[in-house]
Amino acid sequence: MTDVPFQEPTGEGSGRDAGGLGAPSGSDAGAERRFVRTAFVRRKERFEAWARGVFLAMAAAMIVPLVAIVGHLTYEAWPSLGLEFVLDIPRQGMTEGGIWPAFVGTLYLVGLSLAVAAPIGVLAAVYLNEYARDNWFNRVIQLAVINLAGVPSIVHALFGLGAFVYAARFGYSILSASLTLAIMTLPVIIASTREALAAVPRSFREACWNVGATRWQTIRSIVLPNSISGILTGVILQVSRAAGETAPIMFTGAVFYKAIARGDLFAYRLDEQCMALSMHLYTVTTQVPNVRESVPYATAVVLLASVLLVNATAIGLRLWLRNRKRW
Repeated sequence: MTDVPFQEPTGEGSGRDAGGLGAPSGSDAGAERRFVRTAFVRRKERFEAWARGVFLAMAAAMIVPLVAIVGHLTYEAWPSLGLEFVLDIPRQGMTEGGIWPAFVGTLYLVGLSLAVAAPIGVLAAVYLNEYARDNWFNRVIQLAVINLAGVPSIVHALFGLGAFVYAARFGYSILSASLTLAIMTLPVIIASTREALAAVPRSFREACWNVGATRWQTIRSIVLPNSISGILTGVILQVSRAAGETAPIMFTGAVFYKAIARGDLFAYRLDEQCMALSMHLYTVTTQVPNVRESVPYATAVVLLASVLLVNATAIGLRLWLRNRKRW
């Protein structure tokens, strides 16, 4: 066999020089000409950049005011903020001291209203989404739920006053106030739970029915576990609204001042009235003279931080549950 010496490619067919950096071949040049950015493409890119800027401005329009409000509240509240402010009781006609009775009262009101509203709301949503037939009665129920969500809080307060304070004879108490808050927040939980249940694919239900599972077994084992992250969304909204309402608790169970022991978590009974942070904020802002300027701001920051802490915990739990989904 004769050895053939190696020759570097030359000529027009190579398309590249010895260093591999020659001019592009005819096919490469044709490809470049085919993918040139035309005026239409440039116009689309400008429109895309404009749309991106508009959406960014919308997001900033929501975030910037929130950051500004929280920053202003924190700045004004800084002289009074601290653990001592939370754990201490009001002193000298509520011009000094802390907010412990109002903080504990808020925990009672929100916790009891959540314990009542969450199971009732979830069960009602399960019925409407999984069992209810499309007839006039169920359509009336759905319409009532939607309308109940738009009722002003003062109307709920008057309903709680008549239904729980007088008719049920619970009196002005934590129980009456909590039940009023539960009625007020039920539509939010029902609506969010129905959306979460509807998001579970129907094929999951059909697979269970095909192996002989009953409707309730399917709901309990498949539908509810796969929709729990969405159900928690309604719970988050319920906590946020219940903690910040003033009118319903003012008419049914909140009190101007109630003396309890410092640091006592079990200071109230369900048949007693209690202080609440939203009511206390209104009181020290409008009814208490000579109060330090930082005290109302500090009360608002504690209320806001409490709601954000509960929301962050629920959101973290929701994300953890969502990441466990297999679909």
